[in-house]
Amino acid sequence: MQSELIDVGFFQWLANLLKDPRASIAKWIITFGPIWVYCPLFAIIFLETGLVVTPILPGDSLLFTAGVFAADGGGLNIWVLIISMSIAAILGNTSNYWIGRLVGSRIIASGKVKSLTPERIEKTQAMLDKYGMIAIVLTRFFPIIRTFAPFLAGIGAMSFPRFTFFNIIGGVAWVCVFSLLGYFFGGIPFVQNNFELVIIGIVVISLIPAAAGAIKMRLGNKNSE
Repeated sequence: MQSELIDVGFFQWLANLLKDPRASIAKWIITFGPIWVYCPLFAIIFLETGLVVTPILPGDSLLFTAGVFAADGGGLNIWVLIISMSIAAILGNTSNYWIGRLVGSRIIASGKVKSLTPERIEKTQAMLDKYGMIAIVLTRFFPIIRTFAPFLAGIGAMSFPRFTFFNIIGGVAWVCVFSLLGYFFGGIPFVQNNFELVIIGIVVISLIPAAAGAIKMRLGNKNSE
């Protein structure tokens, strides 16, 4: 019973965060203050990329919204935001890489991680095979896939020094793009007045490449049968 209450509480929290990250961050600023508010932001960015079981955390929209709060009078500092979130993203990928390298095969074989579906594994592995190291940068901009990419790179024993190089580039680029979009464009009246729609738009646009790739892969599999 207690476990069910925890699950309900978590999913309600996640639903609120996905629906209106602006309200969540505003609450954190009030609760923790402008200095410690970076801690929950850091934790979410780290967990989204650092654990293969948490691909549904809203990295893109959270970074965009945090960028809005880093504009004048919002309570956050854009440079602290970019630096701290870049570190979180880089450490997250590094953690996931080593999890994959050390116990990845056993995790997949156990079948206990429901998010690791054969389709998602196949799609992510196809990107790694096609683009090589640069895929570590590209997958940063694909929700869900960015969580699986370092995990599968670890399973494939990708060179860690080379992985780290592209991991740093991808992490910094991802954080900068979405944080600065929020910083420069979040104050536009249309964005402020339609914030939830903008967040939905960001999520949809981010998912389009992954969805298109999945459809293409499925059609290819059917044609080969």
